[in-house]
Amino acid sequence: VQLQAYGGGLVQPGGSLRLSCVASGNIFSTNVMGWYRQGPSGHRDLVATMGNGGGRSNYTDSVKGRFTISRDNAKNTVSLQMNSLKPEDTAVYYCKSVIVPRGSGFRSTAYWGQGTQVTVSS
Repeated sequence: VQLQAYGGGLVQPGGSLRLSCVASGNIFSTNVMGWYRQGPSGHRDLVATMGNGGGRSNYTDSVKGRFTISRDNAKNTVSLQMNSLKPEDTAVYYCKSVIVPRGSGFRSTAYWGQGTQVTVSS
């Protein structure tokens, strides 16, 4: 099982970016999917998560109203639409998914994608 994230880049303040992350491999089911970011502090902090049902999402306060998380269960994909970006959103963004691999005895494991850099600067 692996996660592949893409969509980062350089954007001016007030601009938008869309991140996507695809889980692939021997997957039985995908539970919570989400995004985290790691800025200059070095801490990897939660940005947004979404449950399996797709309706329950959770956002850190600083991105509420600006970021929207969505997922496509059929494609094992989670996306993050980021609008009204601010310089403080600059970070390496990581996707994370709790997955039950086939043949694992229904045991779930958290998998991380590689980071994708988001830079908000004029």
